[in-house]
Amino acid sequence: MAPDRAIVATVDFFTPIVDDPYDFGRIAATNAFSDLYAMGATPLFALNLVGWPRDKLPFELLGEVLRGGRRRARGERVRAGRALGGRPRAEYGMAAIGEVHPTGSSRTPAREPAMRWC
Repeated sequence: MAPDRAIVATVDFFTPIVDDPYDFGRIAATNAFSDLYAMGATPLFALNLVGWPRDKLPFELLGEVLRGGRRRARGERVRAGRALGGRPRAEYGMAAIGEVHPTGSSRTPAREPAMRWC
């Protein structure tokens, strides 16, 4: 990386907190990206993380979860992902990757200049 660029990453992954699968996807993606914004980072891309009980829930519901996450992530930012089938319950989230100046930003006032992001 250049001296004026640093990479940050965050992961959010949880079970459904709402009944609508599309909204669940949007909420999960929002949580992942909000962590980047809290660090003062600019999102670069995200990876889907899915655990799915294929014997209990139809894949159409998973499609709606992914559609909601992709919509919130502005589509082009979702690059790939990892799915684990046969899970006991539905789980979804994202690993979000962003870029930030190594000395932080005005949105991270508690960060000390000597701290490193890694």
